[in-house]
Amino acid sequence: MATSYARLAALIVVWGTASRVLAEGSASTSDAAPGGSKAAPAEPFAFADFTWLTGNARTKESPLGTAVFTGELRVDVDYVHDFNHPRDDTIVGSSEVFRSGEVQLTQFGVGGDFHYQNVRGRLMTQFGLYSQTTPRNDASPARGQWNLDSAYRYVSEAYGGYHFDVLNGINFDAGIFMSYVGLFSYYQFDNWAYQPSYVSSNTPWFFNGVRIQIFLSDRLKIEPWIVNGWQSYGKFNQSPGLGLQILWRPNGSISVLGNQYWGTDTLGNPDRMRIHTDDSIQVKYYDSPESLFSKAAFTFTVDAGCEYGGGVSCTGGSPGSPSQYFLGFMAYNRFWFYKDMFALTLGGGAITNPGRYLVLLPPINGATASSGTPYFTANPGDSYKAWDGSVTFDWMPSQFVTFRLEGNHRESNVPYFAGSGGVTPPGGNTGPAGSVVPGFTPDLRTSENRITLALLVKL
Repeated sequence: MATSYARLAALIVVWGTASRVLAEGSASTSDAAPGGSKAAPAEPFAFADFTWLTGNARTKESPLGTAVFTGELRVDVDYVHDFNHPRDDTIVGSSEVFRSGEVQLTQFGVGGDFHYQNVRGRLMTQFGLYSQTTPRNDASPARGQWNLDSAYRYVSEAYGGYHFDVLNGINFDAGIFMSYVGLFSYYQFDNWAYQPSYVSSNTPWFFNGVRIQIFLSDRLKIEPWIVNGWQSYGKFNQSPGLGLQILWRPNGSISVLGNQYWGTDTLGNPDRMRIHTDDSIQVKYYDSPESLFSKAAFTFTVDAGCEYGGGVSCTGGSPGSPSQYFLGFMAYNRFWFYKDMFALTLGGGAITNPGRYLVLLPPINGATASSGTPYFTANPGDSYKAWDGSVTFDWMPSQFVTFRLEGNHRESNVPYFAGSGGVTPPGGNTGPAGSVVPGFTPDLRTSENRITLALLVKL
């Protein structure tokens, strides 16, 4: 462990030095303040336009901004057609898409950023399906009292913090903040695709805890986390989760991101440890704003991790201690046309996750992450492999709105996706969540095809 931290420290020093050299090499004597005094540090990542990145909002201004508050409104409405035609209209295996054959409000959020002197804060609410579907994937409320899932379900982001004028800035924030594990944003407006691949969809969208954003230059950020757990409102056991993000943007066409995580995130099993690495690169390789074909970029993400102890092992497993790990990747290529008004994105990815500890539990008979279900087990060694592909077309007549059409194909090596019979008992959910219902068997399939139409707004 000490050797790993030494290597990480060396990497941070190298990245910091390279970033400073790049920044200093582009500076001129005009950067000095009048009278020869030292100029204020450059604002982080403001040296170029990064609205092309997936995971970043493409808005370049806010009509709701004031001196102390910048308001924000987000609306996400979709219509999904699942070609498996589930009779209960329930879609399985997604953290973004939930119902078929219906117009649904996935998210309505209102809030914004507070900023006065060096004090900062952010609030973003979530109404619609996200307020139900996101909390059900967190098993931590089953430990202890006070109904954490009910207390937090209408909040996607809520934190306060303070900005220190050190280096190029240090932010100390505490509360619920967005995760960048998996690269894509929690908000579909910010992304190149509506349904991200499994590497993104099955990893954390938020953390509850403390983060410290350290900007060593305007091109490099180091961000440690001390959080309750892996996308959780509370702790699963006695130990918190620990994480670290490194974000480096050497110029306006490249973004390199690394996220590392350690925690004890198996409910009721404090001896089981989880480690995870999530690493991405995004490259804009063509940019001709006035041309019919105006821009092109790609992204590639690799995730790896495992659980060890408490009855499982990372590698070299045995019948008494099966190997339990996560390997996955996703890749996307996006093309923009006609002054970035239209865009076409092709992408997909694959995962393998023995033990299914990051696989989203199907909501069979109302099952949640804490209830589990005998119809789809997550026992040590249970096999799960899956892959997917997508084609996304966007029309963006304004920087504040996107009309999206997307086609998705998803497959797994075990029955997982909802078939025509659905995953709800004929009389509705019966008995405790996720329990066996006599005479009922959920209809699960190994593949799924769907089309999504979405209207996405951000002000």
